[in-house]
Amino acid sequence: MANILIVEDDKDLNAAYKVILESEKHKVKVAFNGQEALNILKDYTPDLILLDLLMPIMGGLELLEKYELKDHSKVKVLIFTNMENSPEVTKAYNLGATRCIIKSWTAPQNLSKVVNDTLKANNGQLSLN
Repeated sequence: MANILIVEDDKDLNAAYKVILESEKHKVKVAFNGQEALNILKDYTPDLILLDLLMPIMGGLELLEKYELKDHSKVKVLIFTNMENSPEVTKAYNLGATRCIIKSWTAPQNLSKVVNDTLKANNGQLSLN
């Protein structure tokens, strides 16, 4: 069981991810943009952040810049985006993201495996899948 923060602006995806991860006995909190996530992170230290990059109000990159993962080195960040091989993904890795998964390539039923694999990985970055 892990503490997970889902940061995804699509309400349907957010709800689906939450149901899937809770069915695996993870403790899940949700935010719909980076600003909501920062507010949650003031009092909550997740083991993993499942993070979309493009969101209104505050996107995933700005969240990573403000949260400063170097001060939270045990928190793993799984970027979930449709922006394959983009400068934004490279920047997310530079800001401390652990792994990047392309949403359209990952069926919802595979989310648990991706999350569990990321949680088990050592602190080295995993490649784009």
